[in-house]
Amino acid sequence: MAFIEIDGVHKSYGQTTVLRGIDLTVAQHQVVTLIGASGSGKSTLLRCINGLEEISGGEIRVGGDVASGRGTDVDRLRRDVGMVFQHFNLFPHMSVVRNVALAPMQVRGIPRVEAEEQARALLARVGLADKADSMPDRLSGGQQQRVAIVRALATGPRALLLDEITSALDPELVAEVLAIVRELAEGGMTMLLATHEMGFAREVSNKVCFLHQGVLLEEGPPEQIFGDPQQERTRAFLRRIVEAGRL
Repeated sequence: MAFIEIDGVHKSYGQTTVLRGIDLTVAQHQVVTLIGASGSGKSTLLRCINGLEEISGGEIRVGGDVASGRGTDVDRLRRDVGMVFQHFNLFPHMSVVRNVALAPMQVRGIPRVEAEEQARALLARVGLADKADSMPDRLSGGQQQRVAIVRALATGPRALLLDEITSALDPELVAEVLAIVRELAEGGMTMLLATHEMGFAREVSNKVCFLHQGVLLEEGPPEQIFGDPQQERTRAFLRRIVEAGRL
């Protein structure tokens, strides 16, 4: 059953068109990966789904409900769909546990004591129980990104959007973050992620989508996209990835 449905979505900034008629579905418990060069529209698409950007045309539905255009209940949308960003976006003046507990308190009205108890349990799941009372600047980049993932999970979303969550990390920290995403995938979390980690995309995805200049040029199972791509632009992109030693 489709959980996220993207139907003919366009997005422009003035005279610059970033998304050109995107059609895409993400089924429940499916992991769908967006690949493509920087500037191809991956991050913009994720931001449109989460209500951070208004679309210029088309329609987005989440759980069968329209989630784009006027009248969209953004608070409800973000309860259902969590998002993790490239640069963590943790509140620097709050402890780790307060960063995680804040959204459940604000979005779901959970009392502070209960929210912080749940936050500590989530942090323990990702190996950060001992960092709960630390400030974000005392954590490594990988630890901060794990906190950001936990924060997105704290409201109990039905799906996660992950926007290049390892691109700001040193290479040795990437594996610890991807391990959390792998565990979520194995647990059945519905996810749509943009990534440059092609090996990981090949391993964890049910479907891979190649974007080029705002067009979803090709999609299919990872073995087909990585092993036998049909479009020349997809083949050229993957050749560059192989030459760079990233696949």
